[in-house]
Amino acid sequence: MSRTSTPQDAAPDPAPDAAPKADSPLVHGLKQRHLSMIALGGVIGAGLFVGSGAGIAAAGPSIVLAYAISGALVMLVMRMLGEMSAANPASGSFSVHAERAIGPWAGFTAGWGFWFLLCVAVGLEGIGAAKIMVGWFPDSPEWAWVALFMLVFCGANLTAVKNFGEFEFWFAALKVGAITLFLGIGVLAILGILPGSDVSAPGTDNLTGVGGFMPNGTDGLIIGLLASVFAYGGLETVTIAAAESENPVKSVAKAVRTAMWRIALFYVGSMLVVVTLLPWDDKEVVAKGPYVATLDHLGIPGAGQIMNVIVLIALLSAMNANIYGASRMSYSLIHRGMGPKALGKVSGGVPRLAVLASSVFGFVCVLLSYWRPDDVFPWLLNMIGAMILVVWIFIAASQLILRRRTEREEPEKLVIKMWAYPFLTWVALAAMAYVFYLMTEQPDTRKQLLATGALTLALAVIGIVRQKVAEKRATV
Repeated sequence: MSRTSTPQDAAPDPAPDAAPKADSPLVHGLKQRHLSMIALGGVIGAGLFVGSGAGIAAAGPSIVLAYAISGALVMLVMRMLGEMSAANPASGSFSVHAERAIGPWAGFTAGWGFWFLLCVAVGLEGIGAAKIMVGWFPDSPEWAWVALFMLVFCGANLTAVKNFGEFEFWFAALKVGAITLFLGIGVLAILGILPGSDVSAPGTDNLTGVGGFMPNGTDGLIIGLLASVFAYGGLETVTIAAAESENPVKSVAKAVRTAMWRIALFYVGSMLVVVTLLPWDDKEVVAKGPYVATLDHLGIPGAGQIMNVIVLIALLSAMNANIYGASRMSYSLIHRGMGPKALGKVSGGVPRLAVLASSVFGFVCVLLSYWRPDDVFPWLLNMIGAMILVVWIFIAASQLILRRRTEREEPEKLVIKMWAYPFLTWVALAAMAYVFYLMTEQPDTRKQLLATGALTLALAVIGIVRQKVAEKRATV
């Protein structure tokens, strides 16, 4: 049953040892079907449909191994996040958990870092979607399409949360349907029984020929691994959305459980289909994207335009989800006294000023891509390059602390439990540290690591200063 309450201003800074409130005046308007599709569709984006081509070009057939390894890491992270979110559902998700476990400065750093990441991503997705539309309508200006998309999804997020849920449900359903169809076509082609195709069963020729399974050695695998790690970003939104579902505890538990194996199937399975059917060094894999290149190879008519539609849907879905996630994260931070109170007002069960602020920042990022394409915009992109890894580290550290506390104080809340705790949590932390190390080995990712590190350090310093000031005020 939906629940509403009256809007309230952001709460003052909590005492250092106080647990932040998990409830809020947001309407519980999301159904289980919404959450399940948000979990599935959140990571199925243009990065998979198009960007994975660069990973294949670098890693060759071993891209399958790269996606399997990074997928295993993401499963561990989501299991940890699911454990904490089922025990204490909150619209601030991991930011709230970090505050409860480590302190207000950690919640501030993780929360505003993630908000910044989502807002810049909204701008990037708007630009990508506009480029597709300009390809279809060459005389139309790119900025007009970006403005239209921003208005549509800002408007959708300003209304009832169920509207966001419906948008995302159908967007995600189309993406999931497209990948499922691709996997089905691919399996038939691999077996040599695809109707109407002259392509014979490839066997293992493309997997072991042209340089072998790892044609570029471990260096190629590492590049593919880095690309695949960041392709999985987006699953976190489901735990943010769970706080506005009809049954937060049950919903987040089911969404996390069902999403993990399906996403592994979609990512690892689709990469296996591509590198089995096509030589990894086929130039079309990068030029057209692996999915279009595979469908063209199989003689599927109109493959390019079909995938352009799917990529457009993926980009619009990501815009919608990221505006939602950014607005709820900023609302949660403001509600806990970590942002400007004026933006914390809720009307109709929706934090509308937070939605507007997040949308405006996203649009500013778009404008910067036109005004300062050579300096400011690349700087923004580098700052968000490794932010998802920073968030994952906060999640793992928080789970280590909160699991012990919950077992001691409220064991009945452990609806989901992290596997082999604490061993696998430490394994995940070690894997994240190793990914950071790998980033230092590549020039492009090294720049991202430094820029993200600078942003994280700045937020941490601000958070620590704010926490100290709050502690002094509390003492006085």
